[in-house]
Amino acid sequence: MLEGVEYGKSKTSIRRKVQRRNSETNIERRERAGSLSRAPTASPNGRSMGGEISSGESAQWRLNSRKNAGKTKRKTSHQDWTDGGGDRPFKKSRREYSTPEKRKWVRDHLREFGTISKGCKAIGISESSYYYKFKIDPKVRAERDSDLRDLIEKIQCDFPQYGVRQVYWEILWGFKKRVNRKRIHRVMREHGLRAQIYKGFKVATTDSNHKNKIYPNLLHSLEVNKLNQVWVTDVTYVRIGTGFVYLAAMLDIFSRRIVGWAISKKIDTELCREALKMAVKERKPKRGCIHHSDRGVQYTSTEYVNFLEQNGFEISMSRKGNCWDNAFMESFFGTLKREEVHLKEYETFEDVLNNIPKFIDEIYNEKRRHGSIGGLTPSEFESIYKKGNLEKNGIPSVIKLWDGSSN
Repeated sequence: MLEGVEYGKSKTSIRRKVQRRNSETNIERRERAGSLSRAPTASPNGRSMGGEISSGESAQWRLNSRKNAGKTKRKTSHQDWTDGGGDRPFKKSRREYSTPEKRKWVRDHLREFGTISKGCKAIGISESSYYYKFKIDPKVRAERDSDLRDLIEKIQCDFPQYGVRQVYWEILWGFKKRVNRKRIHRVMREHGLRAQIYKGFKVATTDSNHKNKIYPNLLHSLEVNKLNQVWVTDVTYVRIGTGFVYLAAMLDIFSRRIVGWAISKKIDTELCREALKMAVKERKPKRGCIHHSDRGVQYTSTEYVNFLEQNGFEISMSRKGNCWDNAFMESFFGTLKREEVHLKEYETFEDVLNNIPKFIDEIYNEKRRHGSIGGLTPSEFESIYKKGNLEKNGIPSVIKLWDGSSN
């Protein structure tokens, strides 16, 4: 303990005594130290060493410390393994080295370490990383990715709205090639092969403000396992240069096939009934087929209901204002708008008559693939179903419908 400093004194008084004692010692040191007067007099913590040891002893201690520190640094620099002969150890470099670079470094310095395990430990990689080899040569992989990109571009030329999922199904079923979906996603992302998406505006096509009879929803928790068991229907619009054209469509839930359709400039009962007539004529369903629609005045009219009853349909309707109860038709209309209507500029009624039926009959039913039916087209699905080979091809043979429990 310093002379004149006692415990219990205030911090201010202690600091003043220490500073006074240090200043006196510094003056005395400069007079006696001679050539060593340039040596620093303060310790790293800011206090002088002069009050505890003599100036000669202080200077000698500092010289010895410097010599020892120099020896220690030189010894350490010789022991550290460096990259390229530099002074900085490789593993402490500012930039992050890649695993291949670290593997090369271990190979180059294998003699110094003696064993691979010691070299890997020094550089900070596992032995498995050192021994790792690519399953496919990078050049071969690049060539395969290039071929896959060409195939994806070919698919998107015909179906520009196709994303990863649809491209996967087209390659699997259309080209009979099995490619990992993650690989397709990576190639499409790297080369900017994105699906074309268009968002339009909404036009109301349902008028449920009427006093006609409303029927209950028969689809909740229903299991669909055959063709012509459940048909769903709805109406949508197509914009042209002078106004709107309306499309009524009928869809078989089991195969996702459009079984009937009709186009008109008027949204009335006759439009919906024409679509139903076409479906009955083409499919000839047995009695008991469920006909599901929304509560629109067209589907609840006396003429339409009478036609359903005459052909043995069971009538089912969605809950009020609930589009989820008719999600299958909403999905089809979304596909129609994205993949056909929004990609073309219809100017006249004749443009709609020439293009919409072609899309439904030649594209949607025959060529477009659906993930919900195993990536098949509706036509392929029905063909396999009639042969009894759905389960053999790993395709679900039963569709359980939503139970409506969330609302």
